[in-house]
Amino acid sequence: MNLDGETNLKLKRSSEYTMDLDDDEDFDLLEAKIICEDPNPLLYSFIGKLMIVDHKEPLGAEQILLRDSKLKNTEYIYGAVIFSGHDTKVMQNATPPPSKRSAIEKRMDLIIYMLFAVLFLISFLGSVALGVYTQRWTPTWWYLKPDESNFFYNPDTPLIAALFHLITALVLYGYLIPISLYVSIEVVKVAQAMFINQDLEMYYEETDTPARARTSNLNEELGQVDTILTDKTGTLTCNQMEFVKCSIAGISYGENGFKFETTTVLGQEKDVPAQRNFMHTASELINEVKCGTGGVHIKGFNFRDGRLMNNCWVQEENPSVIELFFRILSICHTAIPDEDEASGEISYEAESPDEAAFVVAARELGFEFSKRTQSSLVVKEFDLASGRKVARTYELLDLLEFSSARKRMSVVVKDEENNIFLFCKGADSVIFERLGKNGKEYEEATKAHLSKYADAGFRTLAVAYKKLELSEYESWSSEFLKAKIYMGLDRDTKLDEISELIERDLILVGATAVEDKLQEGVPRCIDKLAQAGIKIWVLTGDKMETAVNIGFACSLLRQGMRQIVITLENENTKTVEASGNKEFINKFLQESTRQQIASARQQIGGEKDKTAVFALIIDGKSLNFALSMDLRDDFKQLIIKCSSVISCRVSPKQKAMITRFVKESTGNITLGIGDGANDVGMIQEADVGIGISGVEGMQATMASDFSIAQFCFLERLLLVHGSWCYKRIAVMICYFFYKNIHFGFTIFYYEVYAAFSGQAAYNDWYMSLFNVFFTSLPVIALGVLEQDVVARLKLQFPHLYQQGIKNLHFGWSRILGWMGNGIISSLIVFYFTVNIFGHQAFRKGGQVSGLAVLGTTLYTSVIWTVNCQLVLFTRHFTWVQHACIWGSILLWYIFVIAYGFFPPTISTTAYKVFLEICAPSPLYWFIVLLVCIAGLLPSFIYKAFQNTFYPIDDQIIQEFSHQRKDSDSTWLSKVMENKTFQVNVGVTAKAQQKAFQSDRVGSKSFTARFLGSANKVVPDSSNNLEP
Repeated sequence: MNLDGETNLKLKRSSEYTMDLDDDEDFDLLEAKIICEDPNPLLYSFIGKLMIVDHKEPLGAEQILLRDSKLKNTEYIYGAVIFSGHDTKVMQNATPPPSKRSAIEKRMDLIIYMLFAVLFLISFLGSVALGVYTQRWTPTWWYLKPDESNFFYNPDTPLIAALFHLITALVLYGYLIPISLYVSIEVVKVAQAMFINQDLEMYYEETDTPARARTSNLNEELGQVDTILTDKTGTLTCNQMEFVKCSIAGISYGENGFKFETTTVLGQEKDVPAQRNFMHTASELINEVKCGTGGVHIKGFNFRDGRLMNNCWVQEENPSVIELFFRILSICHTAIPDEDEASGEISYEAESPDEAAFVVAARELGFEFSKRTQSSLVVKEFDLASGRKVARTYELLDLLEFSSARKRMSVVVKDEENNIFLFCKGADSVIFERLGKNGKEYEEATKAHLSKYADAGFRTLAVAYKKLELSEYESWSSEFLKAKIYMGLDRDTKLDEISELIERDLILVGATAVEDKLQEGVPRCIDKLAQAGIKIWVLTGDKMETAVNIGFACSLLRQGMRQIVITLENENTKTVEASGNKEFINKFLQESTRQQIASARQQIGGEKDKTAVFALIIDGKSLNFALSMDLRDDFKQLIIKCSSVISCRVSPKQKAMITRFVKESTGNITLGIGDGANDVGMIQEADVGIGISGVEGMQATMASDFSIAQFCFLERLLLVHGSWCYKRIAVMICYFFYKNIHFGFTIFYYEVYAAFSGQAAYNDWYMSLFNVFFTSLPVIALGVLEQDVVARLKLQFPHLYQQGIKNLHFGWSRILGWMGNGIISSLIVFYFTVNIFGHQAFRKGGQVSGLAVLGTTLYTSVIWTVNCQLVLFTRHFTWVQHACIWGSILLWYIFVIAYGFFPPTISTTAYKVFLEICAPSPLYWFIVLLVCIAGLLPSFIYKAFQNTFYPIDDQIIQEFSHQRKDSDSTWLSKVMENKTFQVNVGVTAKAQQKAFQSDRVGSKSFTARFLGSANKVVPDSSNNLEP
């Protein structure tokens, strides 16, 4: 079923009571009634019951096929439609995506409001001035015949004249408002999105997956990301699990070494391939050794130990426990076997990669799960008594499914000797607290092994079982059945409570360790993003030790970082929790969290090294209290100072809460990236959501704004495309405001010059086509093709990205500077044009210029000035930009000539004004040249001064790149030393991690070593709260 976008298998099965109905005649005679819950959007739950005569059969999510389901391993089914139309789950889930707008667009709206305010202000001032003129001066202007004047300039009614002028002015000065800006931005953003989609550097050939911009609204946000919040499994790692180690009966198996022990990295790695393969060393060693697999690597199985392989486990000290361990792995799951008819080989389709790895491991070690029916499983296992493989059938009585809340999965089965067992696997913390007094024989040894496995970055699960008496099972089963047919909203809660009754007094068998390898290029990518000044949060459900070691492996934790650990997993907490007083426990835990946060802030504040970089590691329990209203402000001040944050044991809901908290607390742009359904909340909550199309399906991708196939592509997406898009949009908007202010204020100046008469300086068509034809294409070309530096240098100097984080190109100083430039240059253009014409002869016959000539000349000067202004600020020219800029100017001349041939009733003031009046006059060409140079002079002087004495990073890099010095090591070091924004970040810290590992003594746990080496913050022992 893939309604939720996930491609992994969903196990569905019919009701036990209706299994024997398998043809049309049986259903003709069937009379039944379905009672179920009301339509709702919950994809993974269903509450209902099937009533056949007096029998009640429970219906749950396993019996429900959702719309768009695909059948597999089943040819056909009989079913009944429960919901249709808008009542279906797909329609119930069809909610509109969250509305996201970029910060630049929001600020642009504010600027538009400001321009409206300016429009109303100058219109009001002009109207007041006209009222004064009308009352005081109009009577002396005899040529207006004041005695016969209408209400537009009647000296007896100046207020009415002012009101009518206000309406005229609002229309006339309306060109201050760049309405076409919104259309141009949409065109530019669509083109930018196309470039992202077609970038071959972000194409993943293995899965034939390109990058996809699923929306074009947030392109520029990619260039301003301050904080990245990322999932770990499937995002930083491959989500391709391989069984590598196990602990059975207190003995650890698996001869492949730990990743950090087998990696000899002294200092920063010199080559990227070695860095990428940091997590792969153990796997490569195994693949080189032939041990029971003929040297062929088996997907999901990366285990080597002669004590267990080839049935050698029968000679171990506890063969019965080993047998039970692998029997549990081969039975406690929901996988489906798929046998290849040609080769006879069996593969497995499972709900998760972990589950598939366990079943494959059991098969390779002699316990082959070969068949599943509605109510039974067949396992071909090695028989200790006979010494050969036998097929055993286990009757599946009940399945207690895994959930993020339960963190475990159980099955109740009956073997061929009618013995009833409960097999359980799950998170070690959950299993250990459910062990019985007689089930803790291997607890201490298993915990030590789990600590080592987590130390190596492996994902771990504990395995346990319980033998049930028939009477005990029947008593529990009747209660479980009642809970399954219960129709209340708290049905799931009741099921969990009933499950708790049987999932206790367990006997520990052992634990598993699976390896989830880092994706290729992740360490390099994270290191580059950190150098760009981007803060990175990892939100994972893994144990703290596992998450921290992955952090070192992927360069999230780097050399020289000050590590702050906030955790409630300590002896004080355990002592308090043993009291059972919930109110007191919550009070104690909150106070402990508060003290740890306060100590961390004090440590950061007292740090004398100003270049120190801090990393915060916090567990999910502490995070719950840190996000409470009482501690939010203190926690906010702490995270602002940290470059990297690792949150462990967090739930999907907590991921969304953290994302919202970071976004609201910092006020900066956040980016959420994940690959699974549990990351959707985080992706949608972030300002920019990125989905990775990985093993867990497409739901994260469908909820995202951008999608990529590998985490390493995030480097290019942000540092190259994001930075380009931000600068292009920022400069484009600023230029748009400049040219509209420049044009609009020339109209206002002429109004002042003409005593606020309402007379426009330009022909109506001139004004209408200004933003449409004569200045639109150059600015669109700028937004699509402009590059401050090329992609290679963007990646070489990641600190350039800081310009977007600091909003250097769209800050208020930059915006107001462009606006001021528009006002000054428009004043220069108008003043020079009007005063050069003056009263001198313009034509050969001695005629002076009129409104038509003045308007055409002034308009030509404006077109030349605003287009050439773009030439000054364009850094990357292509033939397209040249064609757009000079083509727009040429288009103006073509238009004014063609329009001049229309009859005077149509062309009015433009009738042959260019060919017969302007073009033959040398003064016209002289004015256009002089005015254009004078109008551009302020910008040219500012740009020359700034580039010479106060250049920013991209200007320096671009200049030296043109001089072919970008490969000069001396120059490169100077660029890094004198960069505009300093980013204090270390290099990959695997050497530091190696140093931590080197002082391993005996069985000393990772937690003690890590917390001893880190700057750990612990609860204050002087706490006056006592258990």
